[in-house]
Amino acid sequence: MTIGALFDKLLERGGSDLHLSPGYPPMLRVRGSLTPDGDRALSSAEIEQLLMPLLSEHQRTQFQTTGDLDFAHAHGSRARFRANYLKKLTGVGAVFRAIPTIIKTLDELGVPPGIRKLADLKAGLVLVTGPTGSGKSTTLAAMIDHINKTRPGHILTIEDPVEFVHQPQRCLVSHKEIGEHVPSFLDAIRSAGRENADIILVGELRGAETMKAALQLASFGILIFATVHTNSAGATIDRYVNAFPAEQQPQVRGLLADSLVGVVAQQLLPRADKPGRVAAHEILLGNYALSSLIREGKTQQIPSFIQSGTSDGMQAMDAALERLVSAGTVKAADALEKALDKDTFSRLPTVAAQLGTNRHDPLG
Repeated sequence: MTIGALFDKLLERGGSDLHLSPGYPPMLRVRGSLTPDGDRALSSAEIEQLLMPLLSEHQRTQFQTTGDLDFAHAHGSRARFRANYLKKLTGVGAVFRAIPTIIKTLDELGVPPGIRKLADLKAGLVLVTGPTGSGKSTTLAAMIDHINKTRPGHILTIEDPVEFVHQPQRCLVSHKEIGEHVPSFLDAIRSAGRENADIILVGELRGAETMKAALQLASFGILIFATVHTNSAGATIDRYVNAFPAEQQPQVRGLLADSLVGVVAQQLLPRADKPGRVAAHEILLGNYALSSLIREGKTQQIPSFIQSGTSDGMQAMDAALERLVSAGTVKAADALEKALDKDTFSRLPTVAAQLGTNRHDPLG
């Protein structure tokens, strides 16, 4: 068995992740579920034999020193993988996330119009948020691809590691990898202002200094895309502000009020109508009213603000989930698991009808 053969198997089955852990067979995540590949458990030594040939001397030293390593690996021209190597009680393990070489378009992803609206902006901060594995990178790649195809400019991506590789179309594209081309996200963001970029993708905003630097760049007339790990638009704004000490929060609120042009919160759910998964989006679009809510710290009003802006392209997560249930795309029970207001959601007629049926169905 080679690591390449495992990658091929994952791609052939349409899987998203490969897990290697001592005491288990290789595990493939296909359509959201982990399934073993065969029944022969791998030892730590066998896993190490599979993993080490992929590393450079520098990466090998780093992994041996820290017990943790993130990097990107190209599997020929078939796919790229985001790799995480780790050490734990039972030995050496790894997780590989497949990054398709062909970037899906906004149309192919079937995103709501509000997301396309954000990709058409020229300046400001756009935050794409959601739990790990919710498809944030795929949505962002499609937004960057849309810009690359529709207008001239300089796109700079700052990632750890670089995931989707964009070929120049109408834009000049520069990819920077943390640890490889620049020491940290903060260093990369600080130098980005001097690199005459029109659009900057920051893989992840980590820490208050990085968050503040991104806000300042957005205020200079650059369009910044970045990810945060939260489940809703309101929680994203709170997380951003709360990353700073109390005495700095009013200033950060002011910067955020001036620069935030949109938040996309994303969840992935298993489809009920065919194999695969589907994304549900909450979309918050910036305007003067949103700026006032942020400046005054009234984020609890954001859910009703989103509801009042549906004609402009805004969308509440629970409304998006209800539409998916009504269309038969997802099961009510799966949607309820992702809903923000579970009590209200469970009482919606389409959801309640399905949940009621399931309750009396011994197999439901």
